[in-house]
Amino acid sequence: MSTLIVAVPSKGRLQENAEAFFSHAGLALAKSGGARDYRGTMANLDNIEIAYLSAGEIASNPARGTVHPGVTGEDLVRESIVDADRRVIMIERLGFGGANVVVAVPQAWIDVRTMADLDDVSTGFRTQHNRRMRVATKYINLTRGFFATHNVVDYRIVESAGATEGAPATGAAEMIVDITTTGATLAANGLKVLDDGVILRSQANLVASKDADWSPQARESARVILDHIAARARAAKYREVRTRFTGATADLLSEAQTRFGVVLPFGGPTSSGMITLHCPPAQLYALGSFLRDHGADTVSVASLDYVLDRENPLFAKLENFLRS
Repeated sequence: MSTLIVAVPSKGRLQENAEAFFSHAGLALAKSGGARDYRGTMANLDNIEIAYLSAGEIASNPARGTVHPGVTGEDLVRESIVDADRRVIMIERLGFGGANVVVAVPQAWIDVRTMADLDDVSTGFRTQHNRRMRVATKYINLTRGFFATHNVVDYRIVESAGATEGAPATGAAEMIVDITTTGATLAANGLKVLDDGVILRSQANLVASKDADWSPQARESARVILDHIAARARAAKYREVRTRFTGATADLLSEAQTRFGVVLPFGGPTSSGMITLHCPPAQLYALGSFLRDHGADTVSVASLDYVLDRENPLFAKLENFLRS
């Protein structure tokens, strides 16, 4: 299969954020059949098909090899794929869709603040009630793994089909494992997160499958996409600073690198004293003052759209994973 299939969430905020992310990297998505179409393209790039799927489908499909990369939450990947790190690679965290998978108990349990406390309480609960504490959750595998690492065994999982945070109040469970962003919904339902009860700090990731058909054509398409993403990410870290003065010596530029974290993308000064620097935004004024103090009359600053390096760390990460 030569076509690279990229899975993107089919609805909601995740779809909007994913499309904005690709567009920001110069990879605008389009649906030729209109908004209800579940297939799309990537502008100006052939050999790439966009598959619009639910976030849950995107998390499970890479393990089956039916898509190459996709955008989905780390929580869904680790819940739905056994031994996820061997079957998929999380190439890049995308900076949206952030939420934590947490263990939450009733606020009335004032003496239960840690997983060790929960272990003590669950053992006592079983002795007193002759049954195990119930944990309501949609995250069955994550719950089992996390509880096992904390040696908590006196519990049983009640699979949640609805609003998990309401389970303790309705008597369906004693505690929950659920996803939260601010914790406000948990608090409104009389719940608190244990101090060491964060199972996973999740966000949207660009995830790639090991079992997909990575033909040379598919790899080249992936390289182009990851080149765009890496170039845009690198550009966001710097501003371009340009100036010309006779005092622009190698020693001066070495000091600027040490003090202000600048990068010399094109080497040292030209014969006319012209230099181009890439500088972290927070250091722009300090660098400009430094250069003027050493003889520069004018220092110009410009934003960068893309910085294309010879090496692409994102594609190298994918290639290393596929070879492993």
